[in-house]
Amino acid sequence: MCRFNVAATPLATRPYDLRHAAVSTWLNGGVPPTKVAEWAGRSVDVLLQVHAKCLDGQDQIAQRHVQTTLGRGPKRE
Repeated sequence: MCRFNVAATPLATRPYDLRHAAVSTWLNGGVPPTKVAEWAGRSVDVLLQVHAKCLDGQDQIAQRHVQTTLGRGPKRE
């Protein structure tokens, strides 16, 4: 049987934190919540309940999308 040496770091004590960080990063990166929920194995409702507080800067992104859709912003490629 193999033995693994695990470094004594905060990351090794709570691996779930890595999952939470990944999901939050995907959402902040603009990946649609439906896709993130699929990747994380959660429903969109649960995903947003847990991670909505982690979203940052989404207002500006959403406003740009609306302005572009209305023909008032930079054109999408």
